Amino acid sequence: MVLSLFKQFARVAMSLAVLSVAQAVVAEESAEVAPHLLSTCPVSGSELGAMGEPVSKVYDGKEVKFCCGGCPAKYEADRAKYDAEIEAKLIASQTPHYPLETCVVSGEKLGAMGEPVNYIDGSTLVRLCCKGCVPKFQANEDKYRSSLDQAVAEKQVADYPLDTCVVSGDKLGGAMGDPIDYVAGNRLIRLCCKGCIKDVAKDPAKYLQMIDEGHGGGAAEGSGHSDGHGEHQHGSADQK
Repeated sequence: MVLSLFKQFARVAMSLAVLSVAQAVVAEESAEVAPHLLSTCPVSGSELGAMGEPVSKVYDGKEVKFCCGGCPAKYEADRAKYDAEIEAKLIASQTPHYPLETCVVSGEKLGAMGEPVNYIDGSTLVRLCCKGCVPKFQANEDKYRSSLDQAVAEKQVADYPLDTCVVSGDKLGGAMGDPIDYVAGNRLIRLCCKGCIKDVAKDPAKYLQMIDEGHGGGAAEGSGHSDGHGEHQHGSADQK
């Protein structure tokens, strides 16, 4: 019994360690742009990719992807409307995966002080016990986001649906060592190595969809690896 508990603790500790690695790499290599985590165009509602390569724009540090070149102008003409719709969709899509029943700031049970406050930090849902916790979260964002990401990894690792890296297709925990845990939009993405983080950071929505559909990765999916087996050749360091 004691040995079993020790093994469980060791697995959680290792998961948190590799999650910290993923967070550090992303913070170092990203331009602090919150990624677009929705699979549809905010203007037309069409699936991204249905009309060719999506058009990506950045507004106030947030990426927004459109189905075609005609939609950015429509978005810019009524940003308040479309931003509210994007926020509502992010809340709806992330609430089922939210890992905490307590406020990440106060520790109070969500709902104990009335309806929880749904706050969007970049493109990530944070559920708080009250409006008073919003400025407290903003004042120490890195601390609270780290706690939230760790909660995601702890809760979702046991039921993670894939045993291969969603980018390379390689076996998780195989020749590349312990998996790297990456969190996007309150969802866990397990990777074979640090080199795959860049691919996921570039388009997390793509890989989350692959996870939902039960697909592993591989070179055919746009990985920087030369193949889906043993030896790897990652893309250049300046690939964004």
